[in-house]
Amino acid sequence: MSSFSSQTQTNIQFAADLIRQAKHAVILTGAGISTPSGIPDFRSTDSGLWSKDEPLEVASLSTFRTHPERFFAWFRPLASQIFYAKPNPAHQALAELEKKGYLKSIVTQNIDTLHQKAGSKTVIEMHGTMQTLTCTQCYHQVNAKPYLAPFVETGEIPHCPKCNQTLKPDVILFGEQLPQAAWHKAQTEARQSDLMLVAGSSLEVLPVAGLPMQTLDRGGHLIIINNAPTYINVRADVIFSEDVSTILPAITERVLHG
Repeated sequence: MSSFSSQTQTNIQFAADLIRQAKHAVILTGAGISTPSGIPDFRSTDSGLWSKDEPLEVASLSTFRTHPERFFAWFRPLASQIFYAKPNPAHQALAELEKKGYLKSIVTQNIDTLHQKAGSKTVIEMHGTMQTLTCTQCYHQVNAKPYLAPFVETGEIPHCPKCNQTLKPDVILFGEQLPQAAWHKAQTEARQSDLMLVAGSSLEVLPVAGLPMQTLDRGGHLIIINNAPTYINVRADVIFSEDVSTILPAITERVLHG
């Protein structure tokens, strides 16, 4: 705690008090929680994935259907970073808060499964997951792990063991709808929540960006941890612009040990 300014230390204490008092705390996480693990975000001006590629040309459903090799060529470096990434202290802090009963669920915009690797149990994946692949022809679903290693190492495009057609990672591409079960669950959590934390998300992508409003509209509290302002900062009880991988562990330490 001594490395933080006095104002940040005060804010950490305030955030910890809100978490301890909450009956149903939920967190919404975005790419910023995983950048300390070496996974790039999508929208940063210089380092984001979309600063290098036009999303509709490489990461759309139509591109996957017509030129899957183009999608996989773009996807391979990201898949490699995800494949080898380890949870960072922010992921571990959230897993500890959930384990101790202070956090009911994690709604994430990420596909990297780092929350699960850190030990979190109730993770709602809004943009799909890298845990499974589905055949574009017969819709047979497989565990991704046996297919990711050869793809990452050699670029081998995964094919269905049943019909030999291309397997698609179960991530949401441009032109696809959000997974409806996850979306309904996320809305339910937001509406039941009396405290929402936002960590590592710029809240620029709808409809997920609207979830904090559902908590606020029902009288809930809001904590934001993000290195850039969001549209809803004006409604937050407390805002942190520091590194999420240092702030979340500090808040968790204060929640658990005073």
